[in-house]
Formats: sequence, C-alpha cells, structure tokens
Amino acid sequence: MSAFYTRYAGGGARNQPFHPLMMLPAEIERREVRLKAITEARRRLEQRQPRGGNGRPEGGRCKHEFGVPEAKAQDNFTDPDSRIMKRAGDGFDASCNAQAAVDDTAHLIVAAELGNNAADAQLLPTLQAVKANTGEWPRQGLADAGYRSEANFEQLAGLPIELVVALGREGKSLAQVEPAAHPHTAAMAAKLQAEAGKTAWRRRKWLAEPPNGWIQSVLGFCQFSLRGLHRVRAESKLVCLALNLRRMGAMQAA
Repeated sequence: MSAFYTRYAGGGARNQPFHPLMMLPAEIERREVRLKAITEARRRLEQRQPRGGNGRPEGGRCKHEFGVPEAKAQDNFTDPDSRIMKRAGDGFDASCNAQAAVDDTAHLIVAAELGNNAADAQLLPTLQAVKANTGEWPRQGLADAGYRSEANFEQLAGLPIELVVALGREGKSLAQVEPAAHPHTAAMAAKLQAEAGKTAWRRRKWLAEPPNGWIQSVLGFCQFSLRGLHRVRAESKLVCLALNLRRMGAMQAA
C-alpha cells in the first residue's frame, strides 16, 4: 500500500494528498544541474594543464594520465576564475593575486593589477600600468623574491628601469646561478651582492609593505565581495583608490 502524506493548502484549505514521487522532477533537475557544474569544472581543470606545441604536457613527465585532472585538483563552482592559493600563515583558500606599485614619496598606490596566478608573474603589466597612470616609467623598481623569473628579467631588460628583485629570503645564501643558462638572473645576483643593490633592496620593506597593512588594518578589507576576475579586479582598484584618498586627506591635514 502506498504511503500518502497530507499537507495544508494555502489559506487553511482542506488537506491535499501528497506523495514523495511528486518531488522527483525537482530532484532530477537539481542533480542534472549539479552534474553539469561538475563536468564543466573538470573541463576547466583539464584545460589548465600546460601544453607544448605538440599538444603534450610541458615541464617534464606527467605523473598521471594526461588530460585527466589529479585526484586532489580543485575548482570553485561559484567563482571559476579564482584559484586555490596558500593562505598567509596556514591553509588554502579560493583566491586571486593582487599586485600594487607604491611611490617612494607619499606611499600612494600608483598602479593596481590583479590576476588568478598564485605566482607573482605580473611584474611587466604592473610597470606598464605605472607608466599609463603617471605618464612615465619609474626610475627604479624594487620587488620581492616572488617576482624572481628569468622570463621577467628578460622582458624588462630593454626598459629604462633600474630593477632590483630579491632572489631569495634576506640573510640566506643564494644558490649558484649559471650565467650561461640564466644570464639575467646571474646579473641580478651580482647586483644584489653589491652594496648599492643591498641598500636599494632594503628600502622596499618600508615603501611597499605599509599600504598592504593599511588596507587590512585601517580599511578593514580582508576579502573580496564580488565574483569573476574582471569584477574582483575592479573591486581591488576601488579599494586602492579609497586608501589613496584617505592617505591624501591625512597628508593635507598634517
């Protein structure tokens, strides 16, 4: 015998028969939507694998069948543009990577860029944004070890910028760099060993780090509210603009 339940119709009307099978269409639709989202997430993970000109993976041997995501690979259903990145301290979050260029006079942010690559690979775009915003290239650029890249150094070799980029943590000895294989990195290592390079690099701490701390501690901004890379990028620029306005107001009042 089928089990029937009763429910009240609106306005206190009489009970109407209700059967669990009446919920099947909605449940089937929910599962189909979920399966589609999982399939699309899997496709995105497959497309992120770097491929060479022959369509095969780059960077050495693939530890699993190529075209099949690793078992631990993750994707965000609500914001596919974000990426899983390590959080400061401990743990991982779905995140974007914000970049900011700060001037050496008033600690104002003169360029703000954002991407979904966990590595700081946006050195050239950030410097190009500085030129677009200020009308000229910066005379000197100081960056931490996250921007260390032979490709980055090669891209910037022809620009009228004195670039000083750390190759590792301060106070730790650097691994030997082979000049023949990495000429730009070897030149940067030689620059950092000179007293002028060391002095310039030390200035980055009190130039670039304060605005990052002010955004979190003064503005109270610790996470993005929007989704989608272009929206998050716009939100990041608005936050930097708000900090600049606050900073300029404080400078005028002083």
